[in-house]
Amino acid sequence: MLDVFVLMQAQTWFFLLSVGLISLCIGSFLNVVIYRLPVMLHKQWRAECKLILSESSAEPDDAQAETFNLATPSSHCPSCNSKIRFWQNIPLFSWLLLRGKCAQCHTTISVRYPLVELGTALVSLFIANHFGVTPQCLLYLVLTWALIALIFIDIDHMLLPDQITLPLLWLLLLASVQGLTIAPKEAIIGAAVGYLSLWSVYWLFKLATGKEGMGYGDFKLLAIFGALLGWQAILTIVLLSSVVGAVIGSIQLAVQGKDKSTPIPFGPYLAIAGWITMLYGDAIENWYFNLILA
Repeated sequence: MLDVFVLMQAQTWFFLLSVGLISLCIGSFLNVVIYRLPVMLHKQWRAECKLILSESSAEPDDAQAETFNLATPSSHCPSCNSKIRFWQNIPLFSWLLLRGKCAQCHTTISVRYPLVELGTALVSLFIANHFGVTPQCLLYLVLTWALIALIFIDIDHMLLPDQITLPLLWLLLLASVQGLTIAPKEAIIGAAVGYLSLWSVYWLFKLATGKEGMGYGDFKLLAIFGALLGWQAILTIVLLSSVVGAVIGSIQLAVQGKDKSTPIPFGPYLAIAGWITMLYGDAIENWYFNLILA
């Protein structure tokens, strides 16, 4: 294992190749998480509601009785229910070999699956090239993979699961203790400021309009970036995510022909803005202040 690590340090191409191949597999796993985790949560919430309503003694329906998690049932076609063999489940390449269709029933397989795998590989290679063979690189790779899952879950369900956000927050706080990011005191303050800033906006908006403008998952996501970058980066992330969200959200609503009152998830824009700030926060702040002072 040590020899592999030394080889990665000595040979950049081997390091990037390893990251690229591993991240393709991670992208395939993220597709599973993106689809299955919300279903698992809905099943859990349904069971809890039945228990609260004293219906736990009732016979569970078939969907409730079946084991459903990230590992079970095994990968299968949702149309014909045929099991996907290992050679049909190779990240990116299987989709290309099968020409985007099920091998049995020839139903079209969504192009989003290979795009998530390819996108995961590309951003992972970007992180690897930026940080090199360092502990920080592994930390930022894990963060990036988690953000990809959160982005697509929020797009599909307007949900940022605690099962991802809370472990990520604790991971970054512990990383600060190990000296991998900012000082622990700055990380704790950053997490608190990140959470409370959006929490305050949420309640001000709710008191003024009687409506909920965002969810608690957004507060936790900003707390994650506060724990990573410190409270000083919060304003940059919020402003950048608002601009990106306003532009992309308006285009999306116009293309889909929906009304401006239609709710759109804020998590993806927050995640993208935080990721960009993570890499180029200092450059963005310098550009902004130079623009003001010019």
